[in-house]
Amino acid sequence: MPAITDFPTTTAARDKVVTAAEAVRLIRDGDSVAIEGFGGQCFPEELTLALEQRFLESGSPRDLGIVFTVAQGDRRGRGLDRICHPGLLSRAIGGHWGMSPGIQKLAVGNEIAAHNLPQGVLAQLFRDTAAGKPGLLTHVGLGTFVDPRFGGGKVNERTTEDLVELITVAGQELLFYRALALDVALLRGTTADPDGNITMEREALTLEALSIATAVHNAGGLVIVQVERIAESGSLSPREVKIPGVLVDCVVTATPDHHWQTFGTPYSPAYSGEIRRVPLHYATPLPLTERKVIARRAALELHANSVVNLGVGIPEGIAAVTMEERIADFLTLTAEPGVIGGIPAGGADFGVAVNAHAVLDQPYQFDFYDGGGLDAAFLGMAQADRDGNVNVSRFGAKLAGSGGFINISQNAKQVFFLGTFVAPSRTAVVDGRVVVDPTPAAAKFLDAVEQRTFSGAQALRTGQPVLYITDRCVFRLTEDGLLLTEVAPGIDVERDIFAHMPFKPIIEAEPALMDSRIFAPNPMGLKDRLLSVPMQARMTYDDKRNIFFLNMEGLAPTTADDVETIRAAIESRLLQIGRKTHLVANYDNFALPADLRDLYARSAQDFADRFYLSVSRYSTSSFMRLKLRDHLAARGVAPHIYENRTEALANVGTPLTD
Repeated sequence: MPAITDFPTTTAARDKVVTAAEAVRLIRDGDSVAIEGFGGQCFPEELTLALEQRFLESGSPRDLGIVFTVAQGDRRGRGLDRICHPGLLSRAIGGHWGMSPGIQKLAVGNEIAAHNLPQGVLAQLFRDTAAGKPGLLTHVGLGTFVDPRFGGGKVNERTTEDLVELITVAGQELLFYRALALDVALLRGTTADPDGNITMEREALTLEALSIATAVHNAGGLVIVQVERIAESGSLSPREVKIPGVLVDCVVTATPDHHWQTFGTPYSPAYSGEIRRVPLHYATPLPLTERKVIARRAALELHANSVVNLGVGIPEGIAAVTMEERIADFLTLTAEPGVIGGIPAGGADFGVAVNAHAVLDQPYQFDFYDGGGLDAAFLGMAQADRDGNVNVSRFGAKLAGSGGFINISQNAKQVFFLGTFVAPSRTAVVDGRVVVDPTPAAAKFLDAVEQRTFSGAQALRTGQPVLYITDRCVFRLTEDGLLLTEVAPGIDVERDIFAHMPFKPIIEAEPALMDSRIFAPNPMGLKDRLLSVPMQARMTYDDKRNIFFLNMEGLAPTTADDVETIRAAIESRLLQIGRKTHLVANYDNFALPADLRDLYARSAQDFADRFYLSVSRYSTSSFMRLKLRDHLAARGVAPHIYENRTEALANVGTPLTD
């Protein structure tokens, strides 16, 4: 073999920095374009404006398809509205459509083919398409308008292509969403080097930037990324690079006016995490309107250490209530585009958070949601019907889109739908009572919703608890329909509720009055309620089903006297019941020192012998389930420990012996 006397010189990497006009000139007629962004967050506005300008000047490209998880816009002309010119678009696939009136008009007017699919499904489809998978198989969407039996997500008559298929796997119905056909990616980052490596340190979110870039690159397409600034080659930390240069074809430096952090805020270091911690105690309490009434009633359903999603609109008010009540630190609030922890922002900044604990890529946030990671979801409610179905996605000529609603509502352990009883609300709070203006208003509880974004039947099949919280009353979903459980003070049931419903809800007993603190000007004292629940309030008995519910959440006895106090209170209540019953016990965040375990186990066994027909304990914490199971099994007590209340109820009647 000849000796190697020289080494070839390396060729310098191609400088990928071009102008916006040069970049969009590469887009061809008929291309399918993935456009990143959540409202205004991560939206490549410079690229979109250049695309519009090219079309207006030359008439091309034509007949583009666009794919988006959330239609980028501010409802005032920014975002996708700029490319909604006749001939420019021919088709669209999107999750939430509400922020862009222009794209809504094209879809509802039958001018383009249009599909509305769940936001989380689309986020995950970008990732699965990148991996070369044929599509996404999931339970998300069953029983809703994206189920092929109810329309398959088609928006209009012009839309004929089937993107969703109902299949059965191992006896279980599932939906199969086809992989996306993508030719172009329009993305955004913060800093790029000439090799195309992209960081996102000043962005509030990261969304699907990497997944989209990978999907388009792997399909042989064109990846264009808008950034704020250019750095020298090799100067970016590899840990901060979110989109590697091997995936990127063109980099465009934006003007500041076309690179706002959100459509409401040019830049906030609190949103990007540049400032790690922002004081929150100066937040102004909400005025005592119907919106605060609903948010306060919903906040009564919060539990310490729970992970929660707050939807857009009235549910945003829950964040303000947690601030006023000083309980925000005891909860983990989340938002679907990837934020975990902190205080979610509202309005044009919705989707980001101050003092976030983490910001995930959106596909992974929906993995967390779809797998059951949410303890509770508080979502909007535009329409509801006698079967418990909810519509937030389509109202005649208005196409809001489902957004993340389907993923979130179907998979949270509990779901709460929030909205005024009629539209507009026609209520005011006066001296602790709700006063109703008799002026006519549109009913929101209907015989049948216009479009089924949430399926009551599916919730009943999975055992998911569902509440509907309004400014006048509260309903609970049952096998027989909506049950009226609470009424606001000052409300006449016949005049103010039944007269505005085409169906009569179920009433099993006199509805309870909603908590008076909801309607008072002062804080409700939720911190004490959240952290300290009296023993008597921890025990309820369902006589109809003969189930004794015991809430041990957050209890931490430290002495034998503490254990005896708990034991005596439970024994007293069981003696009042007067017959053997089934136990369902919540052990979330229960703590028991080693020296008290034998004493506690003896009490548990004694109660099992004397009072219980069956025992179903549960804890959402895997660590707590393991600990409690070991404590009880080691002391001869049958350790039935389930993951959640639904599982525990499903196993009522399990024998006390293993």
